[in-house]
Amino acid sequence: MKKYTAKGLSKLAGVSVRTLHHYDHIGLLKPAIRTEAKYRLYGENELLKLQQILFFKELDFSLKEIIDILDNPGFDLIEALESHKQALVTKQGRISDMLRTIEKTVLNLKEKKMITDDELYDGFPKGKAKEIRGQAIEKYGIETIETSETYLKKLSKEQLRRLKDEQKEIFKTLFGISTKEPEDESVQLEIARHYKNVRRFWGTDGSVDSQWRAYKGLGDLYIADERFSMIDGKAQPEFALFLSKAMAHFAITQLK
Repeated sequence: MKKYTAKGLSKLAGVSVRTLHHYDHIGLLKPAIRTEAKYRLYGENELLKLQQILFFKELDFSLKEIIDILDNPGFDLIEALESHKQALVTKQGRISDMLRTIEKTVLNLKEKKMITDDELYDGFPKGKAKEIRGQAIEKYGIETIETSETYLKKLSKEQLRRLKDEQKEIFKTLFGISTKEPEDESVQLEIARHYKNVRRFWGTDGSVDSQWRAYKGLGDLYIADERFSMIDGKAQPEFALFLSKAMAHFAITQLK
């Protein structure tokens, strides 16, 4: 059987010569032969024992614990290998779970960074994002628009999609009850949902300022610009008027 010097075993097993010397010093791994020139030589038994040591270290056993285990007269190498195998399979499963979690986190972070201005203004005519953004700045001011955009760009694409879907669903519900009076309780309950949704779009849902003037002004915008109150791609001027009145009533009675 081939014998390995400390340097050769170090290279083979991926441990330092200094570590092998330390294992020898504490009685954990003695060389098979020590030559007259005091060179340490290791054989097959030492290779197998070093394998066991490294396995136990991988499982976070202390050197003292490893000595006690390997010195136990009842120590069974095959049983130990089977135990190591099962422990490593379990650890592999945990690592796989962690890798999947990391992949999801990285994907989520990438998605957050990938939201563009066009995506923020998705739903309006293609290529109109810059124009619409400019009009919004004229009406509400650059600070208000940047606050909204900063908040929205922190969302993932999925979160932004859900926020937009919620707004569409609220609009359709309101459209379905638009034959009622704007002050009707059922209408005002849905308008309250709309207000909360809008505040999230504005990035101010955590603010104590009710922004009642801005919300009422948004209702006026629905009348002035049909793009803001379309249902299934169709302009709804009567619905816009209904929305504006319902929002004005809510702003004055609930927010002012």
